[in-house]
Amino acid sequence: MQIDDLFNILHNSVESQNNGRKISLKDMANSLGISMRTYQDWKLGRAKPQAAATVIKMLGMLDDDEIIRAVRKINKLKDA
Repeated sequence: MQIDDLFNILHNSVESQNNGRKISLKDMANSLGISMRTYQDWKLGRAKPQAAATVIKMLGMLDDDEIIRAVRKINKLKDA
């Protein structure tokens, strides 16, 4: 699996969570605090951010319940 596949899966999952409402590359990039060009390059596989690939691989090592716990902890840090 390539990093662009992972970004596409995650992008589609965020859209699904929002009742199927499409999210533009610009809006997603803004919500992530990066430029649209950077996000577009990741999504199209033109750039391969090592940190993101590593985080996704680490999440893949966890079972569903542990992923939920980890994401909740991350969200608490983000909101602090």
